[in-house]
Parts: sequence; structure tokens; C-alpha cells
Amino acid sequence: MNDLNFAYMLGRERSSWIRLRTLILLRWVAIVGQATALTVAVWMYHLQLEIALCVLAVGASAVANLIAIFAFPENKRLSEHENFLMVMFDLLQLGFLLFLTGGLHNPFSLLLLGPVIISANVMGLRSTLIIGGTAIVLVSLLAEFFLPLRMEQGFILRVPDVFLFGNWAAMVIATVFIGAYSLRISAEIQSMSDAVAATNMALSREQKLTDLGGVVAAAAHELGTPLATIKLTSAELMDELDDRPELREDAELIRQQANRCRDILRDMGRAGKDDLHLRQAPISSVVQESAEPHMHRGKIIQFSEKPGPDGSLQQPSILRKPEVIHGLRNLIQNAVDFAEANVWIETIWADDRIAIRILDDGPGFPPHFIGRIGDPFMRRRRAESARPGYEGMGLGLFIAKTLLERSGAELKFANGSDPRQMKYTQPNQRGALVEVIWPRSKIDAQMNPAEAPIGRNQPIKI
Repeated sequence: MNDLNFAYMLGRERSSWIRLRTLILLRWVAIVGQATALTVAVWMYHLQLEIALCVLAVGASAVANLIAIFAFPENKRLSEHENFLMVMFDLLQLGFLLFLTGGLHNPFSLLLLGPVIISANVMGLRSTLIIGGTAIVLVSLLAEFFLPLRMEQGFILRVPDVFLFGNWAAMVIATVFIGAYSLRISAEIQSMSDAVAATNMALSREQKLTDLGGVVAAAAHELGTPLATIKLTSAELMDELDDRPELREDAELIRQQANRCRDILRDMGRAGKDDLHLRQAPISSVVQESAEPHMHRGKIIQFSEKPGPDGSLQQPSILRKPEVIHGLRNLIQNAVDFAEANVWIETIWADDRIAIRILDDGPGFPPHFIGRIGDPFMRRRRAESARPGYEGMGLGLFIAKTLLERSGAELKFANGSDPRQMKYTQPNQRGALVEVIWPRSKIDAQMNPAEAPIGRNQPIKI
């Protein structure tokens, strides 16, 4: 999983990078808007402004944009620190411009929320807190310190104190609420995006392993004839070279190496198995294949297969899909990680459905988290003392849930100690319980003729 973890961490790091050109474009829009507002205020409403300082504020933003355009390449992407500096500059520039134009008496003071929203969507918690805190400080200062808006006749435009306090309170509350809301939504979207990417990587890897198994089996089948020919020819040479022992040894070596190739191919491809095993298999075989990597991790894994009340005695064959194998493997891994000593995997089938139940004798799921299981990047199953430093139960269960639901399954999470589950479990099965249920039409190979293999591989006979 090292390659998956590396790609996941790299994806999280780069997902907060945005193009410099994007911020430059947004800043040009802001500059045009500020210049237009100043022009209308002076020429249409004849407000008495410190126009030189206002032009200086807008000009500083324009100069900063020009420097960014000429100093950096067009495809420049900003790190979080560089984003923070850009947004902080815009926030301070807007605060200075509002100081020159009436403070919170200026209706455009609402634009102070813009940098907060941007930071919450593209930056981390620390940067967002600094930007949000700076915005609140600016709002508080602008409520008391500002250059008043004067009409041509000398009248000062201002709102009543009660409205001024209301504007201040609304701005502070909006900064906190919108910042927290945007940060939370952005974090969940990013987590989901990263988790889906990791899921696709896991499925791709499982698909490659499945394809590799097919290639190996095909190679074992196709190489059977040439190996048989080599063996036959070497045997004939050995008979003809009885009077030349040095050459007979070479022929015997060729035959031995042909036998060795045969044995290697049989081990790799399990010579003699048919395509049925590559495309479909009995459900018990699929379950045991999923559990195989965790069979020797110090826990006892017990398997049971039985029909339900209305199920036939014959064990169903299911489609051997990579998402099913990888999803079950993740669920079994989670059970083995938390089990005290035993893990039970029960397979039950009926005429209309197939179910797999995975139970352990561990601490179980926290009851208040059961409804959230399957969300990416959850934390521990129990308190930190149960498994110090363990960060499981997050991405692995999300991947398992996503892959198995993609195959048509429904997942249910519970604890064996739940009174509603006790009639289905043994006294020692009081840990976590995961039930995977498929409609039989979704996974039964006999009900999906399009997935059935064509023909049958013949055993290698040498």
C-alpha cells in the first residue's frame, strides 16, 4: 500500500494548489469594480473622497498584478503559503480602501467576506483562521476608524448607530459562519475526491492482478505443446547419443530444464484449471481468496458455508470481480486488525440473495459511529487506548463499501453485542459485524450468461 499512500498524500498536497492566472483574473475583476465604483461616486454622486489615496490603493493592486504576470510563467501554480500571501494582500488592500471610503457605512464593506470564502475553499485550517481573524479585526476597526463619506454640500453620509452595530455583528457572524461552512464543505469534498481516487487505484491494481492471473494461465496452456516437443526431441536425442556421453548429458540437461519449465508453469498458472476459475468461481473460493493475505497474521479465521431456509444445497458460483475480492479483503483486514483471537466469515445463500457475514471477537464499533461508517477518513473504532496510533476504519472501509456497492451489494454494520443481533450470533461473537448482501441476480454467474467463459482450457500433458 505504500504506492497508494504516496499517491494519496501527493494528491492531497496538490489539491490545494491553484493557478496564479486564476487569482490574477479575479484581482483584475476586483480592480475594475473598485475603479468603476470610485468613478461613479465622484462623477455621478459628487462624493468628496481622498481620490489620490484611493487611486493609490487601486493602483497598488494593479501593479501587483502586473508584476505577477511578468515575473512568473503562465502555468505557475501557487502553494498554500503563496495563496495565503495573495489573499492577505487583497484583504488588506480592500480594508484600506474601505477606510478611505466610509468604513462600515460603505455598503461595499460586504466584500470583506470574499477573501475569507476563498481561503476556506483552497487553504488549510490555520491559514483560514488567520484570514478570518484578520477580517474580523478589520471590520471592528472600520466600525470606529474611517474617513467619512461627504457630499458636495458637506453633508456626511452615515447610517444610524444601531444599524452600524448591526452591520458589524452581521459581518463578524457571517465571517465565522461562512468561513466554517466553506471550510467544512471543502474538506469533505476534498476527502471524498481523494477517497474516490484511492478507490479507483485499488480497483485498478486488483484488476491488473486478475489480468495477470489470466495471462499466466494462458501462457501455461499455450507453452504446453512446445515444451512437450522439446521433451520428446530431447528423449530421442538421448537414445541416439548413447555412444557419445558428453552430448547425451547436454540432451539430458535440455530435458530436465523442460521439466522444470513445466513445473514452474504449473505452480504459476495452476495448470489444468479452466477459464471458469478466472471468470467465475464458487463463492467459498472467492471468500477464501479474499482472506488469503490475512490467514497467517496470528488470528484464527473460520469459514462456514450453508444455504438459507429456501436455498438449494448446491453452492452458487459467483462472478469473480476484482471489486468484490478487494472489497471483501478490506473488510476481512479490518476484522483481523481488531479481533482478539478469532474472525468468523459466514456465507449464506438463498434463491434470491447471497450474503456474507464477517464477525470478530474484538471491541466492536462505537455505537455512535455506526451510522457514519463508510465515510472516508474516520478515525478509530474505539478510544485511543484500544489501538494506539492506529488510523484504520477510514479509507479502507470507504474503499470496501464503494467497491462492493458498485457490484450491487448492500452493506450493514452492527455489533454482535447488539440485542437485535444476538439471535444470529454466538456468545463469543460480540465484536464488529459486517453483512454484505447481494441480490442473486447481480452476482450469480448462472444468471449472467454474458459473463460466462467460452470454452475450456485443457490440462498440460507432457
